[in-house]
Amino acid sequence: MKKLDVVVVGELNVDLILDQIQGFPELGKEKIATAMTLTLGSSSAIFASNLSSLGARVGFIGKLGVDVFGDLVLTSLKKRNVDIGQIIVQGATGTGATVAMNYDHQRAMLTYKGAMDELRLAEVRWDYVQTARHLHLSSYFLQSGIKPDCAALFKRAKDLGLSTSLDTNWDPDERWDPELYEIFPYVDIFLPNEDEAMLIATCKTVEAALDKLAQHVKTVVIKLGKSGALAKQQGKTCKSDGFKVAAVDAVGAGDSFDAGFIFKWLRGGDLNQCLHFGNMCGALSVTKAGGTAAFQSREQIAQDFENYFGYKEK
Repeated sequence: MKKLDVVVVGELNVDLILDQIQGFPELGKEKIATAMTLTLGSSSAIFASNLSSLGARVGFIGKLGVDVFGDLVLTSLKKRNVDIGQIIVQGATGTGATVAMNYDHQRAMLTYKGAMDELRLAEVRWDYVQTARHLHLSSYFLQSGIKPDCAALFKRAKDLGLSTSLDTNWDPDERWDPELYEIFPYVDIFLPNEDEAMLIATCKTVEAALDKLAQHVKTVVIKLGKSGALAKQQGKTCKSDGFKVAAVDAVGAGDSFDAGFIFKWLRGGDLNQCLHFGNMCGALSVTKAGGTAAFQSREQIAQDFENYFGYKEK
């Protein structure tokens, strides 16, 4: 039996989330936000933390600075029982941080990448990776240190017998590298949102993007926000509707969907079951401020699933 269910290779940062903002920022002017949350951020860390809270055994490979933000990240992941033994703490560069400004159901984000730029493939310990069943990477475009070697990372993971998943997240440069297609042969599950999927596939509709991407990846899952998710696997297309909840904060909703989908997939769920479970996790995430606040423990999650969605694990 493997020691870990999932090893995450990814970026680490904190999120400073501002809510109830009185107008949009303008140069030379000060605006007021009447609510603020400082919490664990980064797509990879939110995915790892919430996946662990669901009950998976999760380890993390990443890099942090020697600072209070790095301490917050380590404490938060450890509290959720994520193995942090392979997180490199170094003093050369500070820990990354994202300022998220929420406006109704939309948000603007500004990120200082910091140490998330510094992780290199040579720092990935393969004896650790092979203790896991599955490898996941998020925020491909933000991790410039390891990005050129992502195809090699995924190929080596496959050679070691791991299944793999990838969520690129948004490309701040909006180049949408065609080099991604060199990684796809080694990716089992690709998890973009609808905008990312259409831009990566250079298609004008979600359906066309799904069809094109499914020619390159075994399972393509496109997140549609509150409308749910659409997926294609071995020629079969599935759609699962989203859930209506009172939204507080959308930060981390897509990462929470990823965690739910992978959790159910590793337990043998079919495509419809994985989509349904992912949608519940994405919806649950938006009921609290921050990407991990709604995922405190297995018991709390199970109770919220029953209360919000009438769902009980069999």
